[in-house]
Amino acid sequence: MNISSSSKKPRVVWQAVLSVIIFIFMYLPILVLSFYSFNKSPYSASWQGFTLDWYRQLFSDERIASALQNSLIVAFSAVAISAVLGTLMAVGLARYQFPLKKLYQGIAYLPLIIPDIAIAVATLVFLAAFAIPLSLWTIIAAHVVFCLAYVGLVVSSRLAHLNPHLEEAALDLGATPVQAFIKVLLPQLMPGIIAGCLLAFVLSLDDFLIASFTAGSGYNTLPMEIFSRIRTGVKPDINALSVILILISAFVAFVAELIRAYGDEN
Repeated sequence: MNISSSSKKPRVVWQAVLSVIIFIFMYLPILVLSFYSFNKSPYSASWQGFTLDWYRQLFSDERIASALQNSLIVAFSAVAISAVLGTLMAVGLARYQFPLKKLYQGIAYLPLIIPDIAIAVATLVFLAAFAIPLSLWTIIAAHVVFCLAYVGLVVSSRLAHLNPHLEEAALDLGATPVQAFIKVLLPQLMPGIIAGCLLAFVLSLDDFLIASFTAGSGYNTLPMEIFSRIRTGVKPDINALSVILILISAFVAFVAELIRAYGDEN
């Protein structure tokens, strides 16, 4: 009689271990940054106690407030322009046929893969060729270039899941093409438009490279202000500002994903 008790040990799948390692690699620097943003010491070398002074100091900093205001103006303006143009571009590419459509479609989404440095240099050369002075509006114009592509991409993916016969039914019932677009197509596209706008807003708010090439004198955005301060060493107030930016970006991205998922389900 064989009385052998075999106990099965829990098998650790290598994919799970790899996933944990990747998550640690991705988020450990953020945790360290958050930890040192509460450090009482003005230097990050040693822990000297918990404090919220750096966050209080951050909210009373006039330069940070001015840079944040510029960043918000740029982000809201670029997203508003991109929302209109990106939606019309996505609808036009999906619903209509015209010569060289494939070529235009490839060019429209090219900013998604072009390096930021190339967009920044190209925009600066264009502005210099036409003697356009650098200002806050030149940053907005440069941000529209990549925000437009992101909004168009998200809206076109939403458009691919819609029933085109609803628009045709509205036209058969006597609606004009404009009425069919506003009353039938636009409400169905709205989750995709909002999700694309939120994504473009985060990207515009976080952009440093393109803004630094196209900004005029005295028009610092928030990433530019952060970069100008960390050249002499990272201070705890910049740690605190970085934590706030990470939380805002994560929240906006989470809301965008919820809106996109809700639109897909309905």
